[in-house]
Amino acid sequence: MSFVGTVSRGIKAPIFKKGDNLVQMVADSVLKASEVEGFKLRDHDVIGVTEAVVARTQGNYASVDQIAQDVREKFGDNPVGLIFPILSRNRFSILLKGIAKGTKKLFIVLSYPKDEVGNPLIDPNLVDEKGVNPYSDVFTEDEFRELFGKISHPFTGVDYIKLYRETAGGECEIILSNRIETILDYTPYVINADIHTRRRTKRILLEKGAKKVVSLDEILSKSVSGSGYNEDFGILGSNLATDETVKLFPRDGQIFVDKLQQLMFEKTGKKVEVMIYGDGAFKDPVGGIWELADPIVSPAYTLGLVGQPSELKLKYLADTVLSEITSEQEKEAELKRLIKAKKGDLVNEKVSLGTTPRRLTDLLGSLCDLTSGSGDKGTPIILVQGYFDNFASE
Repeated sequence: MSFVGTVSRGIKAPIFKKGDNLVQMVADSVLKASEVEGFKLRDHDVIGVTEAVVARTQGNYASVDQIAQDVREKFGDNPVGLIFPILSRNRFSILLKGIAKGTKKLFIVLSYPKDEVGNPLIDPNLVDEKGVNPYSDVFTEDEFRELFGKISHPFTGVDYIKLYRETAGGECEIILSNRIETILDYTPYVINADIHTRRRTKRILLEKGAKKVVSLDEILSKSVSGSGYNEDFGILGSNLATDETVKLFPRDGQIFVDKLQQLMFEKTGKKVEVMIYGDGAFKDPVGGIWELADPIVSPAYTLGLVGQPSELKLKYLADTVLSEITSEQEKEAELKRLIKAKKGDLVNEKVSLGTTPRRLTDLLGSLCDLTSGSGDKGTPIILVQGYFDNFASE
């Protein structure tokens, strides 16, 4: 019987640069770690590689001017409304710089008291104290400040209204509203900047009479003047690279994960699974911020990671079918028997109650993101072992 379950290891790696052979370098890093640290690779191990290094080695970058050019080509000289961007210096301020540069007049609608991923613009308790209905009440910037006073993010201290107005510069007006159609009081030409609700927002705007609606996944969905691009996600999932450039979400991810899986098999004889991971899907319990600012947790993964876990709830079994068994050996034997006999699909079965059927890639991607961190750990590669093991595994 194995006495260790899932193990998640951060694998230190070189600083990757454009043009590097990432497949080879990731394989070398994992194999070197295995040799030095004394662990063995097994079938069904999972190698996660952060999207950042995939995009960097691809050279998938774009400049503020290239974003501006694409926006200008889509909207011409028409005044443009920008609705529901997230509050982020790293994620959105550089995109705003490009969008504003591509327009002559920009109206920005910010949601309140928080953005789509939970970043608070103001304390939600103030909304209640002031008797405001966030589902219907609309404010100009001056009205909002007069009502709520000082505006600063609890973690960063940033006044995002001020930051976004100054970043946009020129002809920019900020409105505070959670009503999608509010922007149509100002212009029928709209960029909807929300991430996970973008399709619904776009549909509603078009139904309400918008003349043109472009989502962020449609900006730089193809190369503009030699820029990077992403045909599926555009500038969604991008990150600040420099004051004038963004690193886009990686493309051709399936080619990368399949090649890495094949190389690892050639080198070790083991069939590992491979995934590219971005933001995990979890919520900070103090700040209320969702981590998932990327459009998807994993943009590419090998076939063995398709699907959802199918697991028994051991706590339920311990309190029910195993509760009358007094011998520990018999309990263990019966539990192993139940696990080995379980059906492939346990949805709505009592024995699986409490095991939320989430996708493997969302669970593993979140584990990888938490393991690698976002600072100076230097572990953009994650090796997860034993994830598919259970109590009955030998």
